[in-house]
Amino acid sequence: MRMRKLGRTGIEVSAYCLGTMVFSKMGNPDHDDCVRMIHRALDEGIDFVDTADVYGYSETEEIVGKALKGHRDEVVPATKFNGPMGEGPNRGGSSRRWVVQAVEGSLKRLRTDYIDLYQIHHPDPYTDIEGTLSALTDLVRAGKVRAIGSSNLPASEIVEVQWVSQRRGLHCLRTEQPTYHADTVNSSRTHGLSYRGVDPADPPPHPPSHNSSCAWPARTAPGATAGHRAKSLASDIRSPQPQPGRPCTPGGIDPTPQHSGPTPIPHRPGPRHHRRRLPRPR
Repeated sequence: MRMRKLGRTGIEVSAYCLGTMVFSKMGNPDHDDCVRMIHRALDEGIDFVDTADVYGYSETEEIVGKALKGHRDEVVPATKFNGPMGEGPNRGGSSRRWVVQAVEGSLKRLRTDYIDLYQIHHPDPYTDIEGTLSALTDLVRAGKVRAIGSSNLPASEIVEVQWVSQRRGLHCLRTEQPTYHADTVNSSRTHGLSYRGVDPADPPPHPPSHNSSCAWPARTAPGATAGHRAKSLASDIRSPQPQPGRPCTPGGIDPTPQHSGPTPIPHRPGPRHHRRRLPRPR
């Protein structure tokens, strides 16, 4: 199995990532069968397993936790938060209150002391991203999370998140797991995020050049998935260098103004310019 770096985290993972969304009543309710699939993937060299607390409303994380027993040191589990986990208020989203509560539930279900990759599952328009990043940074410093990432963020929010993290001294996102979109891929490349394609049919962002460390996205996982599609990983996407003569801010935005001085006001003819000229009487 080919191994690759997970973005700039320094963590080495298999080129293929096993997705587990259907390991629950959402797909396969047989826990023993799902555990066997995960073990088969481990035997094939896949050590990267992706899940989420909302998959099967926590059932999938419990299955992955059973499969990790006795294999935790060899596996890099990734999970997500943000989805609704109950009918009561404050049982989802990206607020600090829920992030702190959600990670404790995931740690318990996965039967582990730390999560290698903790991801924002979906954008939360009702929560200030600085508060979310601050909570995630505290989890990293507490040793409960090794790296943070995102899923389904549009390109504009990737730029905003990375800008806020650098300006506020917070941990930045290291991975993005989107449904393929060219703008998201390009933003991930610009800000050094590892692009993790959800669908094996996702096209590669760009072919790597001979002197580039960018890698093509991985494709379908081996037969360990027993017919289910596995999520893939394209790792170690490097940030491009600024063009000569064009400085770049940490967010990758060119601060050079296009023109100096006040914005010119376009000339708009007054009413007298539109008055029809009448002929002089003879």
